[in-house]
Amino acid sequence: MITFDEDEQNRQLKDLNVKEEEDVVQLLATTRFNLPYANLITQTIEPDALRLMSRTDVQSAKIALIKLVGKELVVAVLSPEIEVTKTAITLLKSKGYTVSLVMVSQKSLEHAWTFYDDLSSASVSKRGSFDVEGETLAKLSADIKNIHDVPTVIEKLTGGSGNVSRIMEAILAGAITTKASDVHIELEEDRVRLRYRIDGLLQDIMFMKSELYKQLVSRIKLLSGLKLTITNSAQDGRFSIFLDKVEINIRVSFIPGAYGESIVMRLLDPRQTQVKLEDMGMDKKLFEVTMGEIAKPNGLILTTGPTGSGKTTTLYAFLRKLYNPELKIITIEDPIEYHLGGITQTQVEHDKNYDFLSGLRAALRQDPDVIMIGEIRDAETAQTAIDAALTGHLVFSTLHTNNAAGVIPRLIQLNVNPKIISSALTLSIAQRLVRVLCVACKKQAVLAGEDEKLVRNIIRSGIEEGKDFTKEGITPDQVLNVYEPVGCEKCNNTGFKGRIGVYEIIKTDADIEKVTDENPSEREIKKIAEKQHIFDMKEDGIIKVLKGVTSLAELRTSVDLLED
Repeated sequence: MITFDEDEQNRQLKDLNVKEEEDVVQLLATTRFNLPYANLITQTIEPDALRLMSRTDVQSAKIALIKLVGKELVVAVLSPEIEVTKTAITLLKSKGYTVSLVMVSQKSLEHAWTFYDDLSSASVSKRGSFDVEGETLAKLSADIKNIHDVPTVIEKLTGGSGNVSRIMEAILAGAITTKASDVHIELEEDRVRLRYRIDGLLQDIMFMKSELYKQLVSRIKLLSGLKLTITNSAQDGRFSIFLDKVEINIRVSFIPGAYGESIVMRLLDPRQTQVKLEDMGMDKKLFEVTMGEIAKPNGLILTTGPTGSGKTTTLYAFLRKLYNPELKIITIEDPIEYHLGGITQTQVEHDKNYDFLSGLRAALRQDPDVIMIGEIRDAETAQTAIDAALTGHLVFSTLHTNNAAGVIPRLIQLNVNPKIISSALTLSIAQRLVRVLCVACKKQAVLAGEDEKLVRNIIRSGIEEGKDFTKEGITPDQVLNVYEPVGCEKCNNTGFKGRIGVYEIIKTDADIEKVTDENPSEREIKKIAEKQHIFDMKEDGIIKVLKGVTSLAELRTSVDLLED
């Protein structure tokens, strides 16, 4: 039986009419006016050109300004014979612009005018700044309780012109409400994937229609000061959100992908890093040792760990703990992630020859008491940091090694004289981040089999080295009760909410000092450090597992429990 689909026929007729209109305009452009034809539906409109005239003026003149290079301006017209169009073009020429015309349809013009929504939206306060009003955020936040609410909010906004601004607000408000660190927007073959990174792991939020992709790209590039016309190479930029007078910096990265550019926005919310040193997960002895070392007037303290292990957050916690008006504190960062009150923060700018080394040398001329160097990457920076620590400064920095025992071998590898390392280096810290079990839904379990054997071996080995587990309420023969993730609405059905640090430290004591002159290996330093009776990362992690802070499976993702 043949059925009649009226909606489908109307759609086909509409498409046919649109095509006929474009064909007529193209024919008139080439045969009557000898002008190029353009279809603006498939073309990016440059914001620099849009800024030359207001939306009201271009609509009245029946034109669109679509491209500006220097003083050369491309103007789309419905017809070059319309009087208001002629007047507008004459005005542009009188301002020194060389005007080139292209002919377009009425539909193309109307599409080009919608790009003004990205320029004139009330949300935009200035280039590089995205001001979300408190009332707007409060309304969006009321509708977004967890990641599953984000698609519902966005889908309500995906109709009509100009809604890309509202959609951006919803995407960012959702990320802030769910405490996401990154937003990923990726164009696939026939859809756009939106993902948030929450507690270190990416989670799918929703799939959007491909039609939204170009609008989102234009919006984000416009805000972050990137070139709209560059799509085949990587670009980096940044903009800010202002929420209730709190500035949230957003670092933006574009890279070419199989179907289009992949977009990542990293949210640097200062409210998420206001973590006190006491709340970062250090056990009592480790905390006491650390506090003793950062209270000294000079020395070098290095934190180690992979990217994303919380090293910068730890260093910021040190600086906040130390700060008082009597101290001069200077940082050299790449880039400045969070602004700290009362502290002089500087940012590496390689194009101006201001790197970690030159920044450190400049900082030393400012008579600082405390210096934070974002990262030690080369021999000269390492040597200068050592010299600063030896001449009365307290220096914090990061180094790429797998554990605390790797710090001294790494400095020696950077050609630092072993005989002076122990005089400057006071503390080596290694850390990882693990997700915290959701207190609302975690369930108790008992370890058995190979897992039980592994945990008991770690505890017994630690006891043999003189480490006191009884202060943590743990004995080698107890029933090993643990907790496992379940998932509920409060934790986005992941079973985890938030993250905490797993740490180990090595003090540069007399025994470490003695062996440093002999160019020791990591294994040798670790063996000597056992005499300090401080838990290593394996042991610290196992304690957190047995206390129900995290799960054994989660700990395994960050810490090698089989390492000798």
